[in-house]
Amino acid sequence: MSMVSVQLGARRKSGPSVPVDSGADVRLSDLRPGMSGEITGIDESVEPSTARRLFDLGFAPGTEVTVLRRAPLGDPVVFQVVEYEIALRKEQAAGIRVRRTA
Repeated sequence: MSMVSVQLGARRKSGPSVPVDSGADVRLSDLRPGMSGEITGIDESVEPSTARRLFDLGFAPGTEVTVLRRAPLGDPVVFQVVEYEIALRKEQAAGIRVRRTA
């Protein structure tokens, strides 16, 4: 078990878990605090009522989103969308696709 902890700790220090290429789509949940992206869509696997709610909250294609901070245990995550902040669970953020911009 301590071996797993060491590997996870090393992974955190090694850098972002998302591709360096800013042109590739990634899940919103993969971005770290300080990273930004443009929303490209919501996965079809997301329940339609949840997808509609996310859209109503501002998670619409073409919208810029920035990861502001994570809770101490990593969930939920606070995002800046348009001019306000909103917290989502990792599971919800995983259904949102973004193209990294910063």
